[in-house]
Amino acid sequence: MNPSAIVSNRHTLARESTLRQIARIGPFLEGSLSPFKRPGCTQPGWHLTFKQRGRTRTLYVPMERVAEVNKWNLTYRRLKRLIRQVTRHSRALIHSHLANRRAANRSKALMKR
Repeated sequence: MNPSAIVSNRHTLARESTLRQIARIGPFLEGSLSPFKRPGCTQPGWHLTFKQRGRTRTLYVPMERVAEVNKWNLTYRRLKRLIRQVTRHSRALIHSHLANRRAANRSKALMKR
């Protein structure tokens, strides 16, 4: 048995499916979109707040771009969720590989008796 070969199981299939979903994701943007009160205006203004080199930054978002920036932000959240799924399935593959190897070693030990 080749130890570097990955046996196809539910974790492999789920991970591959999630990776295909990640490949189809379009533009994304990290940060939080939040409204602020503009003096003398009835409509709120919008800021995008994000971290850059360990510091919090704020960027003004023009009204005509708010819907698009919000969509990018939602796509980023979906991407993070998908990355967590890939990580979970990859860890499960490692765990099952170790469990299979231990079981094979136990089987060999019993055969030698």
